[in-house]
Amino acid sequence: MRLVVVTQQVDPANPVLGAAVDKLRALAARVEELVVLTDSAVDDALPANCRVHLFRSRLRAGRGVRFETALARELARRPRPAAVLAHMCPIYAVLAAPLARPARVKVLLWFTHWRQSRLLATAERLSNTVLSVDARTFPLPSRKLVAIGHGIDVSGFRCVERPSERRPLTLLALGRTSPAKGLETIVRAIAAVDDVSLLVHGPSLTDEERLHRMALERLVIDLGVLDRVDVRGPVPRHTVTGLYAEVDGLVNDMRPGATDKVVYEAAATCLPVVASNPALDTLLPPELMFEHGDVEGLATAIRRLQEVDRNAVGRALRERVVRDHSVDVWADRVVALAG
Repeated sequence: MRLVVVTQQVDPANPVLGAAVDKLRALAARVEELVVLTDSAVDDALPANCRVHLFRSRLRAGRGVRFETALARELARRPRPAAVLAHMCPIYAVLAAPLARPARVKVLLWFTHWRQSRLLATAERLSNTVLSVDARTFPLPSRKLVAIGHGIDVSGFRCVERPSERRPLTLLALGRTSPAKGLETIVRAIAAVDDVSLLVHGPSLTDEERLHRMALERLVIDLGVLDRVDVRGPVPRHTVTGLYAEVDGLVNDMRPGATDKVVYEAAATCLPVVASNPALDTLLPPELMFEHGDVEGLATAIRRLQEVDRNAVGRALRERVVRDHSVDVWADRVVALAG
């Protein structure tokens, strides 16, 4: 089988997009040839049976032309690819469909986010199949939707036993400083619970995110928790596993509609997770969940985390990630749907 995947970037060190490389490697292990169309790529990131085409251009129209030219050439080669998988960006599915579908090549769209758009609706209509983590992580109703898990490379996340009596309890919030991440709620909840500290790590890539970081830093001062809340920048992807090992739990208040991959990565290291997203109810025990934006609900969940056997909770979470959300499970399901 030949498979074409379109993705934004191929760089395993990228703190936001690096996880896509794990998925590409897993797909490559299951097909004769994997063709990757991307805006940029680092050398030697993918196995030998992968070919990479770059469509980078200073102009949007130029990117579109270069993308369609590369895809047309791949569709003309024999044997034709079984499918074109558009990874996260709906525009790739929209541009691919007029070329691929007349050639009887399937168009698959992988998308997990809360944001709706006309472009996404068009991509859903033009795709043969829509893939997402869960039925609740795709923001539009669709009969084409298939839930296939998140696709976490669990081999890179070993289970860590953490000291059960470590004080203070140290929690980690990891990800971009976007208002959608609920970081203000997390800081306020930390201020309401004794004997707990918070480490915030993440990039600020847009003006909105930079302003939100400043607001968080101001909130930490206003609440008088400067000694318990530390807001820092991003960490390189290869150091994330070490970061998980140094804390006692992950806290996540991502708005409904998408599930952060960091939740599954943390759980894969046997790290307990406190989170609000309803779509995580098949992963997390109910006592460690709260409603998005609910400061008191989060504070209550943190107090419960202080009391439970955290290592036992973490081991159970890892088992669920391996069973339902590993990159091998994800890739097997993609290849089955492409075939």
